[in-house]
Amino acid sequence: MERFQDVGETEARLLKRPGVLPMLRCLGGNSPYLAALAARERDVICRLTAEGPAVAFAHSLSSLNQVPSSARRPDVAAALRRAKRCGALIAAIADIGGIWPLENLTGALSELAEATLKLAIRHLLCSAHDTGEIRLQDSKRPDLNCGFVALAMGKLGAAELNYSSDVDLVLLYDSTAAVYSGGRAADRVGSFTSRVARDLVTLMEARDANGYVFRTDLRLRPDPAATPPAVSLHAALIYYETMGQNWERAAMIKARPIAGDIPLGHRFLGAIRPFVWRRGLDFAAVADIHAMKRRIDAAKKTALAGTDDPVARIAGHDVKLGEGGIREIEFLVQTLQIVWGGRDPTLRVKPTLLALVRLVETSHLAEAARCQLEEAYRFLRRVEHRIQMVNDHQIHKLPEAAHEMIQIARFMGYPDAGAFALDFLRHVSIVRSNYRAVFEHVPDLPGIEAVGPELDFRGDDLQPAGTITALNGLGYQDPKRIILTIRQWLAGRVRALRSSRAQEIMTTMVSSILVTLARQPNPDEAFTRFDRFMSALPAGIQPMSLFQRNPILLDRIAAVLGAAPMLSEHLARHPTALEGLLATQDKVDVRRMLRSQMADAATLEDVIQVVRRTVKERDFFLSVATLEGRLDADASGRQRTALAEAALSFLLPHVLADFASRFGRVPGGAFAVVTMGKAGGREMMAGSDLDLMFVYDHPADVSESCGGRSLPTSQWFVRAVQACIAALTAPGPEGKMFELDTRLRPSGNKGPIAVSLEGFKHYHKWDSWTWERMALTRARVVAGPAALRLRVDQAIEIAIRRQQDPSQIRINAKTMRERMARELRPHGPWDVKLRAGGLIDIEFIAQTLQLIHANDAGFRRRQTTHLALKLLAEVGVISRSDANLLINAGRLWRTIQGMLRMTVGRVEATVLPHASTLPLLRAAAKAGVAAVDADHLLEKSAKIAEHVRMIYERHVGKSGQ
Repeated sequence: MERFQDVGETEARLLKRPGVLPMLRCLGGNSPYLAALAARERDVICRLTAEGPAVAFAHSLSSLNQVPSSARRPDVAAALRRAKRCGALIAAIADIGGIWPLENLTGALSELAEATLKLAIRHLLCSAHDTGEIRLQDSKRPDLNCGFVALAMGKLGAAELNYSSDVDLVLLYDSTAAVYSGGRAADRVGSFTSRVARDLVTLMEARDANGYVFRTDLRLRPDPAATPPAVSLHAALIYYETMGQNWERAAMIKARPIAGDIPLGHRFLGAIRPFVWRRGLDFAAVADIHAMKRRIDAAKKTALAGTDDPVARIAGHDVKLGEGGIREIEFLVQTLQIVWGGRDPTLRVKPTLLALVRLVETSHLAEAARCQLEEAYRFLRRVEHRIQMVNDHQIHKLPEAAHEMIQIARFMGYPDAGAFALDFLRHVSIVRSNYRAVFEHVPDLPGIEAVGPELDFRGDDLQPAGTITALNGLGYQDPKRIILTIRQWLAGRVRALRSSRAQEIMTTMVSSILVTLARQPNPDEAFTRFDRFMSALPAGIQPMSLFQRNPILLDRIAAVLGAAPMLSEHLARHPTALEGLLATQDKVDVRRMLRSQMADAATLEDVIQVVRRTVKERDFFLSVATLEGRLDADASGRQRTALAEAALSFLLPHVLADFASRFGRVPGGAFAVVTMGKAGGREMMAGSDLDLMFVYDHPADVSESCGGRSLPTSQWFVRAVQACIAALTAPGPEGKMFELDTRLRPSGNKGPIAVSLEGFKHYHKWDSWTWERMALTRARVVAGPAALRLRVDQAIEIAIRRQQDPSQIRINAKTMRERMARELRPHGPWDVKLRAGGLIDIEFIAQTLQLIHANDAGFRRRQTTHLALKLLAEVGVISRSDANLLINAGRLWRTIQGMLRMTVGRVEATVLPHASTLPLLRAAAKAGVAAVDADHLLEKSAKIAEHVRMIYERHVGKSGQ
């Protein structure tokens, strides 16, 4: 303060302003470095106290903009160093004084580093241009297409730079850039860029009377021990495509171009996106990253001291790398991003605190854990900054000397070292517990001895007595076959287990797999299906890591394998469906899910792939949730229908845009999509077709499309609809997205695939059959421009309300039902759809009565059958008792039909497999019909069907009448 006061009257007067004297005492009493800065940069103190830290910091950065890139190097170096001194002083005061939160502090330091790097690289490029080594496109804008870029990594990449941090950079160059071919460096681009890299490091970190700018670390580049300081774009791409490791994927999460040829940096990051963000869930990365952390722990001896004295425990502890430190928070966050970010681009954010928020939003982290980790992160970063502010040293360890610990405690605002130590230990403990929850329950990968003494599959003994006894005890009937199969797994005879690492993971999992499968009603059959699943996998590390990290997933798969042969076969054919089971919520916003995943979709094929994968995985999830009893038929039907509608809403605009790029657009024209059948009634179940109708409209004076290869309007719409159908049914690794049925359009298969709105109106006014208008009672317009959707919906209402004698409607409905009974006979006692008194009869009752009463005052159509029956009862068309019986019967029929589709498929016999009967009985009981076994359920179903048939005959008609 004496040095500051003795400078002049202005400084003496400044000390009298409120808060200035305590601020300078704080700097002088805690940090020799900051005290020296305050004495040297007095104008900064004046500006900061007068205008605030934000204005003062902006002014210090603006001074860099006044330095021309062509200035002398000593002048550039001096300007860079003064900007650093001023910025560091302002940031420290704003932090210590509590003016800036952590984000502002680290953001300002990162902005300072970015500005200095931009000027330094521009200066170096301009110097090379002046000496004729390169030819810049524009010497006044040296970084324009310069073919040289600095990628910020680590904390600078995430704009989280700490107070005395170095800056981690990866320097890349494009040897094909025009700037190199026009100068003397054309034949030695590599050596030229290496010299630029070395000059950059010198310019940034060389110390002189003005200080230094930032220490610069280039070791995060590809294979730093064998590559020059600046790496060619081509070499970097090859490295990451062939040799990149999981820790490098995590490092690239934070990468961003900050200086030089920014577009080049973005192109590079776009090219390696598949390396960083893999489409499949990557739980294998968890073990890799945890192994790297354990190596750091072993090398740095990061554990807390083993003593009861809190201060002694933390003495010398590394705030960054130590147990419960900053790095554990960062590893936790980056690992979860690596695992889930390939599927959800919303997780691809760089700042740690923002990533924590996104992980909560996507249900991959509990909100309570986020709050704990955020509080600890802010605290630990503050400790880190105070340690570094003392002498501007890049250190992360707390002092070991008692008097120095007291100084840090006071610098942190604590009365003594003990209070600080207790708070520090609390935060470290919270971080450690959260870190262990993510990492440390992952089993190590030992050798084959891990299978244990009871289940030992080593050696070549065909009948190892202990293992056979153990398998028999678990309930397996054919232990010899199981032993042979597992030995083939562990020997790599299965494609997915050919790598040694896959075999190691399987070795640790064998016991768990066998015990889990043994809980099923028929363990041998469940094991056989698991073997088929393993044989179908293209690789084993990822699926086995999934099971390791998510034990409940193994339980769910075992239940599927034990009870649902149909789902098991689907899983064997499409193993990627496994990832869909990791969803943590039964109900999700599918539109949001699709929207977030569209970030990687550059082409129509990409869009189709994203939508198809999401639909198939979600469909499998809904099937398993229904099998497990978490969803009933109504909830499952609503969610499957919402899934289909979301797929349509996202996919069709992309298909039409692609189609229009080739064939133009019809001016003023558009088409709407109408769902029919189960989709229209929001009652889709496993295996349901998607019944669609496409209705288009356009101005009468428009006869052809404009742009591209023009087509007549009717042909344009037909071909556009065909493109939409092709996209919806295109097969992929997951199978087809949907099976479509468009036969409910006017004239069925004989009519055009796309029908004009006027044609639709005319057909239903003069030519449609009663059953076609009955089908319209379930029609819903789900896609298309709002105005057209309204007109199509009005046309549907007019068609339904077409005047017709009620007795004729009944006769026509009964005739159609009788025809169906002749041509589509029930395939067995479990065919609850086609049997007399089954699902078709209930739907015919609802649809017939809605047609008959369509013109009644206050009539409101309901597409969902049980809602239609409820409304018909409310207006007195049908008794409430009959409506309730039909509603309950419909729910039971959909429950039985859906469950059988998922488990055994089409059943002609009376007897069901025992394992498949259990979930059926549970679901039937939930639907209101409890039964002790399958025969009992059939008996109760027959009585219910009789009552349904009686109601059908009352309201539609008896056969033969």
